[in-house]
Amino acid sequence: MDAQASVKVDIQNGVGWIKLNRPQALNSLNVEMVETISTQLKEWQTDNKIALICIHGEGSKGFCAGGDMRKLYDLKNTGIENYAERFFSTEYQLDYNIHHYPKPILVYMNGIVMGGGVGLSVGASHRIVTETTKWAMPEMNIGFFPDVGASYFLNRMPGHVGRYLALTANILKAGDVFYVGAGDYYLENAKWDGVIKEINETNWHLESAHQKLNLILEKSCITPEPSSSIKLLQKKIDEHFHFNTLEEIIASLEESAHKGDEWAQATVDIILSKSPTSLKVTLYQLQEGKLKSLKECLDMEMNLAMNFMKSHDFYEGIRSVLVDKDYNPKWEPISFNSVTEDKVTSFFQS
Repeated sequence: MDAQASVKVDIQNGVGWIKLNRPQALNSLNVEMVETISTQLKEWQTDNKIALICIHGEGSKGFCAGGDMRKLYDLKNTGIENYAERFFSTEYQLDYNIHHYPKPILVYMNGIVMGGGVGLSVGASHRIVTETTKWAMPEMNIGFFPDVGASYFLNRMPGHVGRYLALTANILKAGDVFYVGAGDYYLENAKWDGVIKEINETNWHLESAHQKLNLILEKSCITPEPSSSIKLLQKKIDEHFHFNTLEEIIASLEESAHKGDEWAQATVDIILSKSPTSLKVTLYQLQEGKLKSLKECLDMEMNLAMNFMKSHDFYEGIRSVLVDKDYNPKWEPISFNSVTEDKVTSFFQS
C-alpha cells in the first residue's frame, strides 16, 4: 500500500484531517506514513486557510499501535541502519513538531494507543480518550526502550508513575490516561461522528480556533471521566520505584510480596519477564532525561534507537511477540548482574 493510501488527507472548511489508514496493522507507522504526516503538517503550519488539525485512525480497534517494528525485524540482515535512521529521525522530529505546533491539533485516541501512537498524541493540544482507549509504552515487551519523547513526558507524570509504566509496560484505560496527564477529554465512541459533523460545519478562523474547539468538546464530552486505578496505587508505586537501581526496586517489591502484597508480587513477576538490558537502559534513560528539554531527550533517544538496532534482545523480543508469537523470549544476558554499567552507558554513545 502506498503512502498516500496508508495516510488519508482531507481539508474541510478550514480543518486539515489526517487519517491513519492501515487498520489491518492497527495503523502502525512505517517511514512513508511518518514522512507523509510530517510534510502535511509542515505545509498546513503556514497555510492561513487551515485553522485546525484533526488526527484519527481508521477502524475501531485502535488509533495507532506504534511503529512498524516488524519492518525493522525483516531488514535486520539487509541494511537496517539506513532505514532505521530515516524512520526514527523523521518520527522523533514529527513528535517534536506536534508538541510545538502553533495551531490546535485534536487527536482521537480510541482503542489501542501505544508507542508511536503515544508519540503522535501526547504533545497535541486537544487529546480525546474513550471507553475503549488502551494506552501504553510497551517497548519492554520487545527488548527495546520507551522512545518518542518518553524520557521527557514519563518524567512529568505524578511521582514515579513514569518509571512504573516504562518498566512494566502496563496498559492504561481512560481514567488513568487523564491522571498521568496524557488526555484532556473523555468522549464515548458513539459520539465521535457527531463531533466530526460539528467540526466540519463550524466556520473556523485561526484566531478563534482554540476557543471554538474547546466549546465543541466541552459540550460533547459531558460524561464524567472514569476513576483511575493508577491514582489509587500512587503511594505504592512511589514506595518501590523511587530507588535508582533496578536491583533495589526489585528487592523492595519482593519484600512487600513476602508480606502478602499481591500487587507487589505481580509487579515483580512482570519486571522479571522483561529484558535485563532494556530494563537497566530504560531506568538510566529516565534518570538522564529528568532535567533535559524535549529536544535533548529526543536526541538522546535517537542514539539509543540506533544502538538498539545492534542489540540481540531487540530482535529476539520482536520475534517472540510479532513473528513466532510464542511470547517466550530468550534474553541475552539473562541476569541483571551481567548488564554492567559500561554496557548500559554504551547504548547512549553516538
